[in-house]
Amino acid sequence: MTRRMKWLLLFLTALLGWGGLVLYTRYTPPQSFLAFAGFFMILGITLSSTLTPITYTIGSRLFPIRIYQATLRHAARQAALITLVIIFNLILRALHSWNIFTAIAIIAAAIIFEMLALARK
Repeated sequence: MTRRMKWLLLFLTALLGWGGLVLYTRYTPPQSFLAFAGFFMILGITLSSTLTPITYTIGSRLFPIRIYQATLRHAARQAALITLVIIFNLILRALHSWNIFTAIAIIAAAIIFEMLALARK
């Protein structure tokens, strides 16, 4: 798969994901566990495919040095990590268990995970 095809696939996934999320929230009442699970699954796919090009662009513009080589794989990992942080905070908010300290703990765990992933490289 060429690089252009990967970018096109990400773009199409993001468009379909946002459209699916709009339709899902319009026609599905949030009354059951499966409705919430479906919402968070669609949101996760959509955010990952949307944030991957954003993190790739930011990474290639902010860190043009050779030490940090911005690749689509690293951008996808970082986008997935940001997506998990957002979804975990939203799940805690939906369960009425969210507070600023848990948000800080989730963000700190994500930063530590990313630092370990970059140090391994």
